[in-house]
Amino acid sequence: MTVSKSLIRQSHFLGTKIRNLRKRNHLTMEDLSTRCIRIDPEYAPSVSYLSMIERGKRVPSVDMLDVIAQVFQKDPAWFLDDEPEQSAITPDKGNRGGISGMALEPSFLFSNDILQIAIPEMLSQTGITGRQFAHLLIRAHQESHQNHFPDLERSAEEVGHKQLNLSVEDLMKMARSLGLTIRWVQRTPYDVVNELGVLGKQLVTSFFEPPGSIYLNEVLKSYPTRLKYDLAVYIGHCVLHNKEGLKSVLSVGYSAENHFDNQSSSSELNSQDILQAWRDFESSFFAGALLCPRLPFRQLLDRCGYDISVHLKAGVSPSVAMRRMTVVSPYPHWHYFDAYGQNKLKAVYRGNGIPLPWGNMRTVADPCQHWSVFRQLSSPNQGNSAQISILHVGDEPRIYCCESVNVADAAENQRVLCAGIDLNPAIDAQGGNAQDIATALQQLCVDQGGMATIPLAIQREFTTIARILNIHWIEKGVESPARLICSRGAVCPRQPSCYQNCESVTGE
Repeated sequence: MTVSKSLIRQSHFLGTKIRNLRKRNHLTMEDLSTRCIRIDPEYAPSVSYLSMIERGKRVPSVDMLDVIAQVFQKDPAWFLDDEPEQSAITPDKGNRGGISGMALEPSFLFSNDILQIAIPEMLSQTGITGRQFAHLLIRAHQESHQNHFPDLERSAEEVGHKQLNLSVEDLMKMARSLGLTIRWVQRTPYDVVNELGVLGKQLVTSFFEPPGSIYLNEVLKSYPTRLKYDLAVYIGHCVLHNKEGLKSVLSVGYSAENHFDNQSSSSELNSQDILQAWRDFESSFFAGALLCPRLPFRQLLDRCGYDISVHLKAGVSPSVAMRRMTVVSPYPHWHYFDAYGQNKLKAVYRGNGIPLPWGNMRTVADPCQHWSVFRQLSSPNQGNSAQISILHVGDEPRIYCCESVNVADAAENQRVLCAGIDLNPAIDAQGGNAQDIATALQQLCVDQGGMATIPLAIQREFTTIARILNIHWIEKGVESPARLICSRGAVCPRQPSCYQNCESVTGE
C-alpha cells in the first residue's frame, strides 16, 4: 500500500475524523472493517490497522481512504487537514460540562511529555493556582459523568443503610464507631479578603487532629444541617480513605480553600494536591449520599415536585438538597451554582453544558446581569425566584429554567443557590421542536427589549414538560416573563445591547 507524501502531510485530523464518524454512526471497528471489505476487500483495513489509523499511528493509502470515504458517503478530501470542521474533530463526550471539548490533534503536540511541560507553563502565565486547576479537572470529570458515581453511593448506603433525615446523634454515633473522638471548641467569624479582593467573612466550622479527634465549633449547635454535613464529610474520609489525607479544616465563607493552606497558593502543579482535592471531592460527595440517599431522596423529591423547601423534610441544608437533585433526578440535564457575589462562584456543576454566567477564578469585565442567580444576588428580597431564560449556546438558542434562593451561611455571608435544567432535550423527547420554540421565544424577547411574556401555546408546552418531569418550579417560571441572557455582555443579544450598561432587574 503506497502512501502519497501529500496525504501524510495532510493527515493530522484524519484518524480523529474517522473515529468520530464511526462512533456517531454507532459502528464498531469490526463493523467498519466489514463494510469496507464489502466495497473493496483488497484495500479494506483490518480491525487492528483501523485502530492504528484512528490513533494516528498509521496513515491509510489513497485507495484505502477512498474505501473508508465511500462507507460514510464523504469525499476523501473531507478527511484531510484543509477541512478540519470543529464538529468533525470534537468528540461527543467533549461537549459536556459547559465548555466545548477539543480534539487533541495533532496528536504529537498532545503527548504526555509535552502536556506535562505545557500545563504548568500555562498555569504560570494565566495566574491560575495548582489547586484551582485541580478543582477544574475534578469538575470536568464530574460533569462528564453527569454526577454518576455509583461506588461512592454504595459506600454511603452501606454506612447509612439508606436512611433519610439522619439525626446529629446518629452521625455522631457513626463517627465514634469509626474511632473518631468528638470535642467542642469556640471560633468566631473574621474578616478576610478573597483572591478577587472582595471583603467577606470566614468561619472555621470544624477541624481534625491526628490520630482521630474532630473539633466542632460551638456555633454549629445553632446550624444543625451544617453540623451534620461536617460529620458526614469526616465519616466519608474514614470510610473511603481510612483517615489518610483527611482534610484538617472545614470552613464556610470566603477563601475557605486558601486561608488554611500550609503552602502559599501558586501555579505549581503538585500531584499530591490533586490527589488531596480528589479525596476531598469524594468525601463531600459521600456526605451528600449519606445525608440524602438516592432512592428515598428521589421519592421525596417526586412527592414534593422538586420544591427547594424539600431540604426541610430531608433535614439537610438547601445546598446539599439542591446538589443532590442534580444526582438523583432521572433527568440528567441539570446545572447548579452556589454564588457568594459577583465573580465569586463557590460551587459549580454544569451537567447540561450551560456556560458560566461569570468567572470564578478571574474577574469578568462584562458579566450579564440578567441571569437569575445574578438578579437574586442584587435583590434584598429573601425567598425563591423561578426564571425561564434563553441563552445562545454554540450555534443555537437553548431554553433553561431555574430556581434561585437567598440563604445565609454560618459566617453570616449572603449567598444565592441556583438549580436549573435545560428544557430543550425534554421538549424534543415529547415530540416538540425545541429549536423552533427557542428561536421564536428568543426573537420575541429581542423585539420587546430583552424580556417578554411567554405566549400561551409555549406556556402549555412548558407546563406539559413541568408535569412530565414533575418539577413544579418550571410552572412557576412560566408565569413570569422569559429573559434573554448571554454568556458574556460582549455578545449581548438584546437590542440595543446592554453591554457595559447592564442594570440588574429586580422582581419577576
